[in-house]
Amino acid sequence: MTLSYDELRALDARHVWHPFTQAATSPPAILALGARDAVIYGADGREYLDLVSSWWVNLHGHSNPAIARAIADQAARLEQVIFAEFTHEPAARLAARVCALLPGDLDRVFYSDDGSTAVEVAMKMARQYWTNTGDDRTVFVAFDGGYHGDTVGAMSAGHSSGFFGAWENMLFPVEVAPFPATWDGDEDVEAREQRALLALDEIIGRHPRRIAGIIIEPLIQGASGMRMCRPDFLRALESRAREAGTLLILDEVMTGFGRTGATFACLKANITPDLICLSKGLTGGFLPLSMTVAREFIYEAFLGLDIGRAFLHGHSYTANPLGCAAGLASLDLLQAPDCQARIRAIEDIHRHRLPGLVARHPALTRPRICGTVAAVTLPGEGYGSALSARLKKNFLERGLLLRPLGDVLYLLPPYCIEDTQLHRAWDVIDGVLAKL
Repeated sequence: MTLSYDELRALDARHVWHPFTQAATSPPAILALGARDAVIYGADGREYLDLVSSWWVNLHGHSNPAIARAIADQAARLEQVIFAEFTHEPAARLAARVCALLPGDLDRVFYSDDGSTAVEVAMKMARQYWTNTGDDRTVFVAFDGGYHGDTVGAMSAGHSSGFFGAWENMLFPVEVAPFPATWDGDEDVEAREQRALLALDEIIGRHPRRIAGIIIEPLIQGASGMRMCRPDFLRALESRAREAGTLLILDEVMTGFGRTGATFACLKANITPDLICLSKGLTGGFLPLSMTVAREFIYEAFLGLDIGRAFLHGHSYTANPLGCAAGLASLDLLQAPDCQARIRAIEDIHRHRLPGLVARHPALTRPRICGTVAAVTLPGEGYGSALSARLKKNFLERGLLLRPLGDVLYLLPPYCIEDTQLHRAWDVIDGVLAKL
């Protein structure tokens, strides 16, 4: 039975609970009929240029035929198998290929479902690592504004982001250091970095041999408004972690797979974490899948004759063969010369267009660009501001899927976006801002 557009929207309104949405005030959800490359086709007859990569997951565009074929081929052979007693080719190959791209001896992949669970796994691994090695370290350090996901451990690490007030009584304490956010033309960044490092030193000093791990989103804090830091700060942070004898955890759920201009932010910053969390772009936006990749010495600390030393954590769909097949196809696309050229072209267009936008609209501040991500701060009142809601509405009316993060407007397009499409987006943004 084929349902009409109105019938489908009625079913959605009656039964579906949408994420990060206030259903009492939000307009009805747009019904997507399909998508191709950077464009989503709505049942309302309109086309929407996806400039946020559908929550940052879509690397190569919607309905990419190479990834779709890889999933279909895998589905005809093996769709799922328990990953405790079994393994399969896509999981082994994908783990090996990702490890080959990472620095140092990041050689052990633990598969899970999404970014939140990748972080949760990393924090649990860090905590148990110290127990298994005869040390009792329970303190984690995160950074102001950091967002690491929506499970309890991830929320605890990201409590300073401001998203989790409803669950404060569920969270465990995490020390929070300042994040030295910077932008183009920032003349005080070095002083801000020094203050952040001094605060981190003070935290480390208060917890000698008690810190289980330090976790950070490298180069870009995503959900807090595309706040960016310099590679210099990350290198200084790595040095502090080594001196303190603790584990460095990088949350590259958003920054991984080319978003910063390098395959991973840790490569761009020239640092080696002890644990790295990967998801979002891992499957090119097709299926939920994540990895927590650990250095070899961490893995070895879980080996022994006692099952209690093992990492007793798992998910029903761990290392799902379809997701792993999608990941392999996505890596093929990512490493192709034309994709690398597109990543550079996107950054070039951002760097050409953003300064002019800021010059014409003096209320815009803190312009910043890192790889394919461009952002600017608006005059506003943070999340839920009236200006943010008006901008989103105006952009949708003009065929742009842009979702300001509170008082921050950002672009994070799929790599397949054409130059003309990206320039049109910047033109529309300019025109909307001129009217508002």
